[in-house]
Amino acid sequence: MSTRTLISPAQLARPRGKILYWVTFGGVVTLFTVVFLGPMYWMVSSGFKDTQEVVRTPPTLVPESFEPDNYAQAWNVMDLAGLLGNTLYYAFGALAFQLVLDVAAAYSLSRLRPVFGKAILGMMLATLMIPATVLVVPQYLTVLDVPVFERNLLNTPWAIWLPSVTNAFNIFLLKRFFDSIPKELLDAASMDGASPMRTLRSIVLPISRPILGVVSIFAIVGVWKDFLWPMLTLPDPAKQTLNVGIYSLSNGVPVNVLIAALTMASLPTLIIFLIFQRNIMSGLTAGGLKG
Repeated sequence: MSTRTLISPAQLARPRGKILYWVTFGGVVTLFTVVFLGPMYWMVSSGFKDTQEVVRTPPTLVPESFEPDNYAQAWNVMDLAGLLGNTLYYAFGALAFQLVLDVAAAYSLSRLRPVFGKAILGMMLATLMIPATVLVVPQYLTVLDVPVFERNLLNTPWAIWLPSVTNAFNIFLLKRFFDSIPKELLDAASMDGASPMRTLRSIVLPISRPILGVVSIFAIVGVWKDFLWPMLTLPDPAKQTLNVGIYSLSNGVPVNVLIAALTMASLPTLIIFLIFQRNIMSGLTAGGLKG
């Protein structure tokens, strides 16, 4: 049975069909390129303009006054090195906690089959329907005075790490991947005397590298792009993240220098996406092993 398409193979083989196909394809690609890369180009190019050219109406497509010193000035004036170090520290700390605890939770729900496991997973997924802004106040009161321990976590990395640990979406992705691993493979490890922890460490985790890569990217980008929560919990300028620090130091900074700082703050996540975009797609669509 042949697959039905908008243009039949016979029509596509004709000269008129080929022209129509390539014109449509080129137009769609050009449209999406402009929509997605246009704002990025405007941000990067505006970082090279002087103050008057940035605010000019209509804006210039190509910088007439090329000033690369704007980026060096933004790096020094806004202390991007210190803010970048803080953000990396928070991001990789959150990544470490998520990999340990989310993997343990997903493996328990998938393979250990706890009592009320489906109900627990359902309640986890239900939290995804709650807007993040609704949780800001209770989370802030919690880190302000942690129950039982009675500790104030403001201006500490724990204020960033703890709320990001239990990520329901990542747990769901991991569980779905663990469910797709052939049961025979795990049964064979169990017959050889491997404990559930040994099975997880020696068999499940090596197989799960694609989905672990996806979860790692989501964890890092989630901390990197967050603004409201770090602004509330990290009032000390020396401990702020990149986004909050740029916002706090933006008063009195020329617009072109501020745009240059925002460009450099956006580069790490953009580079991560460009490098690992194939890993993201393969991890999200992976279905385990074929046997």
